[in-house]
Amino acid sequence: MKKHKITFKNLNQTIEVNDGQSILEASLEHDIPLNHACGGYCACTTCQITVLQGTENTSKMAEDEEDRLGDKGVDLDRCRLGCQTKVFGDITVEF
Repeated sequence: MKKHKITFKNLNQTIEVNDGQSILEASLEHDIPLNHACGGYCACTTCQITVLQGTENTSKMAEDEEDRLGDKGVDLDRCRLGCQTKVFGDITVEF
């Protein structure tokens, strides 16, 4: 299985993840303290992250995620929910 890297700029930490794994799943596996009040069901926005590099290496935003983030008035090109964002290449994020 392909592996990719997520760099958490605010933590100065890089982890290796499986192709198609969500940022939240990967964070939990590597003890990254990414909030997730709803347990990863796209019912809140506590796992909001900003993709600094590699937006093209993430899954397309689904309508539910867009609705949640759009209500907050954030930059939908870079802001994502960690529970909904799957990784298909190396990315750099912060939260």
